[in-house]
This record gives sequence, structure tokens and C-alpha cells, in this order.
Amino acid sequence: MTDMKRRTVLRLALGGAGLAAIPAVTAGSGATAAAAAPSRDPDVVGVGDTSITVEFDDKLRSRVALKDVNVTRFDASETLLLRDTTIDEFAYRGHETRKTKHSRHGAGVQVTIRGDSGTGVRKTVELTSFQRLAGMIVMRVTYTNMSGAELKVTGWRSGAHELLKRPGGFYTFSGTTYEDRRDWVQPVTDGFDQKNSLGMDASDYGGGTPMASVWRPGAGLSVGHVEPVAKILRLPVRQTANGASIAVEGDTHRTLKPGERLTTETTFLTAHPGDHFVPLQRYRDYLGDEGLRAPRTPKSAFEPIWCAWGYERDFTVEQVIGTLPKAREIGLTWAGLDDGWQTNEGDWDLNPQKFPRGEADMRAFTKQIRDAGLRPRLWWAPLAADPGSNLFKARPDMLLLDRDGKMQEVTWWDAYTLCPAYQPTVDYFVRQVKRFIRDWGYEGLKIDGQHLNGVTPCYNPAHGHARPEESTEGLARFWKAVYEAAHEANRNAVVELCPCGTAFAFHNLPYIDQYPSSDPTSSYQVRTKGKTMKALMGQGGSYAGDHVELSDGGDDFASSYGVGAVLSTKFTYPAGPDNETLLTPEKDALWRRWVNLYKENMLPTGEYRGELYDVGFDKPEAHVVAKGGTLHYAFYADKWDGAVELRGLGRARYRLTDPFNGVSLGTVDARHNTVRLTFEKFQLIVAEPID
Repeated sequence: MTDMKRRTVLRLALGGAGLAAIPAVTAGSGATAAAAAPSRDPDVVGVGDTSITVEFDDKLRSRVALKDVNVTRFDASETLLLRDTTIDEFAYRGHETRKTKHSRHGAGVQVTIRGDSGTGVRKTVELTSFQRLAGMIVMRVTYTNMSGAELKVTGWRSGAHELLKRPGGFYTFSGTTYEDRRDWVQPVTDGFDQKNSLGMDASDYGGGTPMASVWRPGAGLSVGHVEPVAKILRLPVRQTANGASIAVEGDTHRTLKPGERLTTETTFLTAHPGDHFVPLQRYRDYLGDEGLRAPRTPKSAFEPIWCAWGYERDFTVEQVIGTLPKAREIGLTWAGLDDGWQTNEGDWDLNPQKFPRGEADMRAFTKQIRDAGLRPRLWWAPLAADPGSNLFKARPDMLLLDRDGKMQEVTWWDAYTLCPAYQPTVDYFVRQVKRFIRDWGYEGLKIDGQHLNGVTPCYNPAHGHARPEESTEGLARFWKAVYEAAHEANRNAVVELCPCGTAFAFHNLPYIDQYPSSDPTSSYQVRTKGKTMKALMGQGGSYAGDHVELSDGGDDFASSYGVGAVLSTKFTYPAGPDNETLLTPEKDALWRRWVNLYKENMLPTGEYRGELYDVGFDKPEAHVVAKGGTLHYAFYADKWDGAVELRGLGRARYRLTDPFNGVSLGTVDARHNTVRLTFEKFQLIVAEPID
């Protein structure tokens, strides 16, 4: 492989079981059977083979194949960005392949490739694939300045590929946050261009899960980073003339002196036949090995929720107490006191108009909730201080300041963000958590606010940060302190985080017991956020559908139920400020029906089978939850009249029923797994093994 005068390909077959080193194939010889990869080029070398194949040409451009079918051309996949140019061609200078066994990820193969640019920059690409993380390639790239002159670097790009188009178009998933609260999963329409920054889209909207996906029917690519802390990168997805492009981009403004090196963040590339669900599982599994995994969820986190937000900030204690018996009759278990109990965001003192005797009244209030047979949960928005609060006036040292020394506004409350990586800030809010749970008697917290998902780098000189990014990276550690304080006060406490309208930040996940759909704008968002969070949290995690009043028609419990979400409502009764939240007799009957079905089957405790259906291209939209040998299907469409396929059936014969209407739908087995359906909005099916 040292003679590369004519176009030659270095094949790296990475990504799953059967990994093995394969010797180089010299010019003129045929590829050995061990390669198990398509022999489209005369000179190949590789490692193993299963689902994903990456091939590098003599300029270190790469091509991706999924199960031996090319899905990209040779792209300038890893490039160094300079102030006045881009270095994207590197002449091949050699490679090494070795088997590896990681202490956490297990057995794998690592390949290191080197190449030099004509301007004197050496690129070293280190690619690793692990058996248990099929289809996922982990990558680090190092650029060494061998030119003898300084280089003005502005950034880098990795995993940059163009997924070639086929009939049917593309869908994309982005785990990054937008102030307009757009869908996480959406079609790639004409002119589509989404930057997908993990930084701040606004002063109080930012962060997210560092993965983006683009896929067509049968093939997709996903990229992201697997650093153990939050990083500010971009994951752009764009429509192109030949398909759709995707990449990981990082800004690194520095002067690279002769002999100096720049190493990128650790990124990954995944090829997959379906939507974003399986790549998110791989990402979760990788960081789970590193210790970042969802906590063991308290059983109470699966109990259905009533929230007093239907009465909004002007609620009275009498209204809330008066609604508790109805919530209990319907079958709900949690009762949440929402925004309005406090004097301001920051001090978190009790509103004397609602709790005139202060903490004595609050303790009496939580006792009344428990006496009604419900669990009390308290709304809270930490890391914010109103300008009129004593905290804001007395402790300006807690403020998060940007590069220009400006405060970061929390728009909904007209407050300002406090730095989560400043220890006095952490200590202040930890004390509040203990007061809420240990002193006031709350069993759960609903922590709310879009500013809680991600923060900008902090330049407040009072904090002594070694790097401004410590605030961004330290937000997860803030949630760790809150989580530990809550569970120290009550080991069965439920910590719910609702970062309004944002794409949830994965690095916060290990310190949260429950994630809601976070102010969904539609039932589609309830379902697609549900699929996403099920991948990230794994079996046993608690995802809540948020208030059903936010769904299509204000009554679409079916969208929460079908994806295995906890049911939640903010109804008012017997009267309220908004007729849309008022529990009418018709709603009362419907709410009871759904809650009874929910408690009978408890789908959140099952296994969500997101790999079975593509949320973008399979019609009607389908979701499956498995409990034991029984499969619970949910189909969604405005109107549907036709056959549907029941995927995931085992060897048994299955009896089909419609659990919502109590209707028999016949029997099926794995070889005869279609059923004709006619429905509007939704159709539920339970497939129960006959034997």
C-alpha cells in the first residue's frame, strides 16, 4: 500500500460483530474472502466487516457504505479551516490497524491513518469501532503544523458527508435547541439549511443532545460528539443538489505555531437503515459506559399527574384544594403546585397573600394533598433572579456574564441567569431543595424554564473560571447537586426537569427522574419527543406527555399513551379561568377512560421498540411498546383506510384487540402479520400471544 501512484482505496470495514484485522492487498492481487466487503477497487486493506464501511482514497477523502451499498461519494470528510482557506486534501502516508479492548466499551478495532497536505499540515485520523456498538465509528483527528510557518486556524470539520438522494426524499433529526421550538424530527424540504448549534440560539435557549441525523428510505447517517461534558459545536444539515449533507463543526480560533498540534473533540459517525432511534441508542450506550446514564427511576415517577397550572399564576389555595377530590376520582396520583406560590424568582419566599402564615401554611397545604390521597409536587425555576429580588441586589457575583459583560435574560420571567459553575450559586439552590422537600413536605419537584438546558460561557471575573466554558460544562454538575440534595431529603423523591421547548441536553440526563415533552406545540411533538427520549433514557426511564391540554384538540391522550408516556393534565374544576381547561362531564368520562387504560397496562414500564418503524417514512406513523410477550401498537394518521404491518411478532400466534374500544381484530402471526384498519386520529392494537 506504499505505492499509491494510481487511485487506490483504503477500506475500513468497521462497526460490529466479526471484527478482524485484514492484511493489505497489494496492486494486482484480488481481495481476500476475509475482507467480506465489496471489491470495487483493486487495492484494499481493512478491518472486519458488518454494517458500516468507510473507505479512504489517496487524498484521505472518505466514502461510506451501509451493508455493502455506497450511500455517499468520496467526500472531504475531515478538514482544517483556516482564516483564508480550507485544507481538505491530504496525500496518504500510511496507516496502522490493531485490535483493542477498552475497559468499558469492550473489544474493538482501531485504525490510524496519516496524510500530508501540500501546505505542510499532517492529518492523523484515529477511528475506533466496538463490537457492542454496531454501526458506530468513534473518531479523533489531529492536525500537526509541519509547514514552518504559523497557521491562523478558525475551526475544523469532521464526519462531513453527503447522503446521496433516492426517491422519497429525506427526514432529519436535530438534538439542538431553537427558540422557535421547531419539531425535532422534520422533512428536509427544498432549500433546507439548519445549522444545529449546541451553543445558545438566544440568551435563554441553547444546549441539547449532540447528535444530528439525516435519512432517506433504507439509509441514513448520524454524527455528533461523545465528550463526557457539554461542548459548543455545530451539526449542520442541508439539502444539496445530490442529496443531503451532514457534519460536525467546531470553532477553534488560535494560531498554530510550527510543530504544534490541534486535536478535535471526539466525534462519531453512524450509518443506519432507519430513523434516529438506533443511533441515539448507540450514543446512549457509549456514554453509559462512561458513567453517564439515566438513574434508577422511582416507581412514583410513572404515576399519572394533575397540575394546578390550569389556574395559572393567579390561583388560590382554595381552588387547588377544591380540585384534589376530582383528581383522585379520575385516578391521578400527583398534584403539582405551579408558578405563583412565590414572591419572585430568586428569593423563593412564600407569597403572603396565598400563604399568610408562611411555612406553617405551606406544610399544612402539603398535608392536605396527602390527606386527599395524592402526592405533592412543587414548581420551581432555579438559576434565575428577578431584578427586584433580594438575591439579585445582594449577590451580583452569582450572575452569568457573557464575553461583553452582559447579563443573560430569562425572557419568560424577565429575570437573569445565574452561573451554574459558581459554587455559591450551587450551595444557594441546594439549600432551597432541602427546604422544599425536608421542611415543606414535597415529594417531587417540577423544575421549569428554557434557561435550564444550556448556558453561554461565563466571563464573570468573580468566579475565577479557568475557562469561560466551565459554565457550559458545569451545568450538568449543578443538576447532580440538586438531584443528590433531593434524594438525600427523600430517597423516593421525583426530580422532573422541563426546559420549556428545548431539545433536552443529554449530559443533564443522569440527574433527572422524569422528562416531560416540555411544552409541546402538537401531538406530533409529543410522539417524536417520546421516541427520542425513550432512546436516550432506555427502558425504565420516565417520559411524561406534559399537559394533555397542549395536544391536538386538547384531549389527545392517545399520543402520550401509545409511546409509553406518563399521562398528565392541568384541568380545572368545577370552574376555572379558561374554558379550554375546564373539566366538562364529557371530558371527565374521557379522562377516566384513558387513566384506567393507562393504569391497567402501565406502558411506561415496558420496552419501547423504536427500531421497528421509521417515524418519517412509515405510514401510518407507528409506535410499539413490548411488555412480556405482549406487543402494544399505536398507529396515527388524520385518516387511514388500508393494511398495516405488525412488526416485531415472535413465533407465537397472536390475538388482536382494540383496548380502547374493546373490539376483537382477529389473529396474526409473524408470516401473516398485516391487518386492515380504518380509523381517524389513532388506532391502538394489543397483540397477545395465544399460547
